[in-house]
Amino acid sequence: MYKNLIRPILFRFNAETAHNMTFTALDVIKKIPFASSVVRMIYRRETPSLEREVFGLKFPNPVGLAGGLDKNGEHYNDMGNFGFGFVEIGSLTPEPQDGNPKPRAFRIVKDRAIINRMGINNKGVRYAVEHLRKEHPEIIVAANISKNSTSINEDSAKDYEKAFALLYDFVDMFVVNISCPNVVGLSELQDVSFLSDIVDKLLDLRMYYDEYRPILIKVSPDIPRPQLDEIIEYCMMSGIDGIVAGNTTRSRDGLTIPQEKIDEIGSGGMSGAPLYRKNLELVRYIHGKAKENLAIIGVGGIMSPGQAQEMLDAGASLIEIYSGFIYEGPSFVKRILRYLENRQKNQERQ
Repeated sequence: MYKNLIRPILFRFNAETAHNMTFTALDVIKKIPFASSVVRMIYRRETPSLEREVFGLKFPNPVGLAGGLDKNGEHYNDMGNFGFGFVEIGSLTPEPQDGNPKPRAFRIVKDRAIINRMGINNKGVRYAVEHLRKEHPEIIVAANISKNSTSINEDSAKDYEKAFALLYDFVDMFVVNISCPNVVGLSELQDVSFLSDIVDKLLDLRMYYDEYRPILIKVSPDIPRPQLDEIIEYCMMSGIDGIVAGNTTRSRDGLTIPQEKIDEIGSGGMSGAPLYRKNLELVRYIHGKAKENLAIIGVGGIMSPGQAQEMLDAGASLIEIYSGFIYEGPSFVKRILRYLENRQKNQERQ
């Protein structure tokens, strides 16, 4: 029904409008008695055999929602109803920001891709905290944090510290976003000199809390390998818990639409099917370097259950989806979990 009826209607609107319409519908569903329970019954799949412990947290399954969809931390429990094992909210910045001018999100349906230059628009950390206070998370929540666009890189550590401290008591883990291609200068923070200045302060700050919250770094698939090697080495030496591999890409490799259409869309980070092989190799490379010393969340272009399995086989402990959820619909997580279960059963029989 989603592909034949709902998606064609949503895709008549621009990507950002369709996103807002969908979240408005979720707000309506929450107000209808038993509606959320019906959604859970249809889409959620209990998978005890797929439970796994990573970073000291027990995940009911390895499939998470990538950052960027639930930007303000308003719909984590709704996403749990669709079967996700965890949800990454944000990116969240200390102060609210509008992001880049519209239009800023574009679907390339033929290639099952999305290009966005949102610019980390969000209502700010305090807004998310208030929602987390009011609606207790029934799912593992990862907070993706970033600096405000107006903050210069030399002062960015203060922004990350502020966001980290405000959210610490309300989420389960953190993803430090240093690689979004849609904020000027942000990917420069992948330089170890900037990165260590940010993360060392977060690691020191974490020592003052009673509860341990895992800290992960989100890297770009476009990062040069020598620079990535430095990040991997820093992570293993510093006590970082893992890496999210990766983010969207500035590359347009894999698109089959005419070049003039690509030029018409302009700048922005690409996600979706054309990104899959690039991020799969990123996961495989990091795992080859770090072995079991760093946990990896593999994300980027997973559009089928088989690709989800392949990402896990490449060394990811967990995976996240975003574009696949938009193109494949609300049953996508359930399909992935069924595939992973069947694969596991077949391996046990052999």
